[in-house]
Amino acid sequence: MKFSKLLAGTVCLAFVSFSAVADQDAKLIIEGEEISVRASAPAHAENLDEVVSGWVYRKDETQALQLDDFDNPAFVFVDQAIDEWSNVDGTAGESCSSCHEDVADFKGLRPSLPRVEDGQLVTMENLINECRTDRMGAEAWSYSGSEMTGMTALVGLQSRGMPINVAIDGDAASFWETGKELYYTRVGQLDMACSNCHEDNYDTMIRADHLSQGQINGFPAYRLKNAKLNSMHARFKGCMKNIRANPYKEGGEEFKALELYIASRGEGLSVETPSVRN
Repeated sequence: MKFSKLLAGTVCLAFVSFSAVADQDAKLIIEGEEISVRASAPAHAENLDEVVSGWVYRKDETQALQLDDFDNPAFVFVDQAIDEWSNVDGTAGESCSSCHEDVADFKGLRPSLPRVEDGQLVTMENLINECRTDRMGAEAWSYSGSEMTGMTALVGLQSRGMPINVAIDGDAASFWETGKELYYTRVGQLDMACSNCHEDNYDTMIRADHLSQGQINGFPAYRLKNAKLNSMHARFKGCMKNIRANPYKEGGEEFKALELYIASRGEGLSVETPSVRN
């Protein structure tokens, strides 16, 4: 893979080829179902031949945590969300289960998000908070708070194994173009774009991190780094801080458009929610 000069001035990061971190030929099989961690790149990901899940680039012991739900630490938060599903909250005296009896009914939702509704790009977090405020009369949850990430993990889990398939045409086209522009725009003191790491230099080491393609099919993801579930937008925010840029707002229009574009780059990969990463 070609080495790209990423930084100007006095700052320099070394990228090194590295293949011994993980078994990149390993298969992700959970409860007897094989999860697609590699797929042919969609035509609109014109600079990639293949799309690859971040699971492939994790160390063997990290990969192993995702092979069994009993070992996956994210399920502590999924269990909390199961309890929350039937918890009455708000002035309407209702819970999630009052309208949606079985969370399994949401199978197929996660692969299609974000999507356009009434001219607005909406994420799963938006849909959950709309239910809470408009139907339950409850307060909205923090976009990346523990209640929200637990619930998005529970709902997303219902679609585990299904291929990512977001709409990028029609009403979604303008949002997708915005997300693409954000993905390739250099920002911050280090003058870097998402593409510099996740397209130009994936499968290399940057300091102690084995760079992936930045796929989001496994979010919300449990990170060993902070021992909690992390939303996509929290991860975007962390990346922007790493390059010393002012992050966009979690749940804001910029990150939602970026989510749509990055999701589209992973079409064909399976939903892994909830995944385990460094």
